[in-house]
Amino acid sequence: MKLAAVSAGLTQPSSTRLLTDRLVEATVRAVGEEVEVEVEVVELRDLATEIANNFVTGFAGRALRTAQEAVTSADGLIAVTPIFTASYSGLFKSFFDVLDPEALEGKPTLIAATGGTPRHSLALEHALRPMFAYLHAVVAPTAVYAAAEDWGNDDGLPDRIRRAATELSGLMSHRAPAREERLVPFAEQLAALTREP
Repeated sequence: MKLAAVSAGLTQPSSTRLLTDRLVEATVRAVGEEVEVEVEVVELRDLATEIANNFVTGFAGRALRTAQEAVTSADGLIAVTPIFTASYSGLFKSFFDVLDPEALEGKPTLIAATGGTPRHSLALEHALRPMFAYLHAVVAPTAVYAAAEDWGNDDGLPDRIRRAATELSGLMSHRAPAREERLVPFAEQLAALTREP
């Protein structure tokens, strides 16, 4: 099973990457030891130049292509962004803008964000969830927001992480295999209608 995690933190160390790592660990635990989980973490700060070049040229560089393939081929996705000006970061949005629009269709996805204050927690519901719904991802019901005050205490963040990871694990385990569709030519459809029973 493959799990991809996209972290849009800009600093090093980054609370966004810390939250990403905690969500990955919790998801791997929730999947269980009997299933091997291959994890690929995509650090968007390292891809900023290639993402910008992709907008200008229409072509993805090698590192960006590798990141896109990691996300596309994964059985589940964890997407984590810092909140800037009450929404996801521009770098986060830009990565998903240069991804194939159908790449996330049906993909189990956990959304999460970090911010300085709890007041920005609704950005998950008014910005991230609609974006991933537009991309036809299957978004876990629990979104995880970590404000600065959530770090270093056990008041709720660990429970939210555990709940969200369990939901993502369940979605990944029950993901329906891709269905191969066959286009039926119109003449064949018409012939089927005109045949006598």
